[in-house]
Amino acid sequence: MTAEAKPASPPLTERQEARRRRILHASAQLAGRGGFEAVQMREVAEEAGVALGTLYRYFPSKIHLLVATMQDQLQHMHTTLHKRPPAGQDPAQRVADTLMRAFRALQREPHLADAMVRALTFADRSVSPEVDTVSRITTAIILDAMGLEHPTPEQLSAVRVIEHTWHSALITWLSGRASIAQVKIDIDTVCRLIDVTRPDAAKTDPTKP
Repeated sequence: MTAEAKPASPPLTERQEARRRRILHASAQLAGRGGFEAVQMREVAEEAGVALGTLYRYFPSKIHLLVATMQDQLQHMHTTLHKRPPAGQDPAQRVADTLMRAFRALQREPHLADAMVRALTFADRSVSPEVDTVSRITTAIILDAMGLEHPTPEQLSAVRVIEHTWHSALITWLSGRASIAQVKIDIDTVCRLIDVTRPDAAKTDPTKP
């Protein structure tokens, strides 16, 4: 283990997990009502019915809490998509449809979306594990929509670019610099990388020698 590595935390008990769920729910409720500024640790503790010190043992800062809230929201989306997977034969279209479904879910809670995205933007190295988990869930959502269990390095690279574009599109929409229609165009465009990075793409692409 390196000097910067941290020992793995023991699994939460059922009671601890229930307390954590209450904290995340309180965070989402406050953010949904008033955005990033409305999420104050003391108010979260009161809303969740836990002591302030207890809250800080679970989440050392507001940024940790809001990134974990985004992780929780994405995990809920992932579960919903498992129950209602995207239709269609084309992987690129399935991914585009999936990301737009996720986008519209966030669109229904713009203050919450803004708070979570701002937390991701402000996150420093201390929040890296939580940020990495958000990225892993987003990757899993995209790969599930593609129908891939064993992607190639090129396909994983395409997934990362799609993730970055989705995140950027969310930021530009939240800041009022892009319409929903423009977001859809950007998502549809970047998802074409899925076709380009198919293992058989070089054989079927007429532009290749």
